[in-house]
Amino acid sequence: MGSRPRFIDDLSRALPEDGAPAGLSASSALGDEALLDAYSRTVIGALERVQQAVVFISVEHRTPANPQGRGARGGTGSGFLFTPDGYLLTNSHVVHGATQIRVTLADGSKFDADLVGDDPGSDLAVLRIGSSEPLPHVELGESGKLRVGQIAIAVGNPLGLAQTVTTGVVSALGRSLRSNSGRMIYDVIQTDAALNPGNSGGPLINSAGQVIGVNTAIIPGAQAICFATAIDTAKWVIMQIFAHGRVRRAYIGVAGTMTPLARRVQRYFGLATESAVQVVEIVKGSPAALGGLRTDDTIVAIDTLPVDSVDSLQRVLDASRIDRPVNVTVLRGTRRLELTLTPVEQTS
Repeated sequence: MGSRPRFIDDLSRALPEDGAPAGLSASSALGDEALLDAYSRTVIGALERVQQAVVFISVEHRTPANPQGRGARGGTGSGFLFTPDGYLLTNSHVVHGATQIRVTLADGSKFDADLVGDDPGSDLAVLRIGSSEPLPHVELGESGKLRVGQIAIAVGNPLGLAQTVTTGVVSALGRSLRSNSGRMIYDVIQTDAALNPGNSGGPLINSAGQVIGVNTAIIPGAQAICFATAIDTAKWVIMQIFAHGRVRRAYIGVAGTMTPLARRVQRYFGLATESAVQVVEIVKGSPAALGGLRTDDTIVAIDTLPVDSVDSLQRVLDASRIDRPVNVTVLRGTRRLELTLTPVEQTS
């Protein structure tokens, strides 16, 4: 028989007599913290920055025939405080139509909450609770700077089980999602961080503990495909609700997704942006359909304002463009076209 390979002899000499690797004998009891890898430390650190601000929300729906609430229909979800004076975000579908909203903080204290504003179009709602002391709150990040593959951490409080956390990565950006009620939700972040129904309204955070989205939905039957409304959209919704008590939007009747523009296309058409919005669906009889917009058109500008994402399309279609003609610049095949549409006010 031949001699043993040299690396086996080298390994044998490196081991102590009891056969355990050097530095890992029973006498060297390392703490759990020292054994955590960088990924675990990142997740733990991010969670610690937000966990006290994540809340449990329970609601009741009473009817005129049942004013006492006996057997009233209820529901639950998650939410998170974003100001120290008690304003918090959650999903519209968690609180829509509720006659009583109850919020339980991470420390167990309970508050009745007022609905400040509700926006089914983004599946977001703003609540407020009263407190004599400043409350723990999250830091809002910037979803516009996200990249596919970035760490995403979903935090929730389903059924009052505090600090439920799952991790994954950002799978896609700029998605459009039709909810079970038929509403179209735009500028959605897709992630593979597992999301349970009770996590609806909780924060999606990055590795720095900043909120990048509001967990909103899962696709039944899909394997770990979850969605969150982008926080840049949420910031705009918050300001609209603070200003008007609701969100006023111009509606043209399209669903789209962000698409990159080839550099040669940018140069040929003199475009300043690296991306635009590709139309994937047009509502029959909508302003887009009446104005000649087609599926697979790429929207690059509205009234000369660049449209580089679904979020920017939403922002451009604000209340100032309701019921007045707007110029929509699109790329169709090898042509650049200027179409005229007249948006109407979005009613649902």
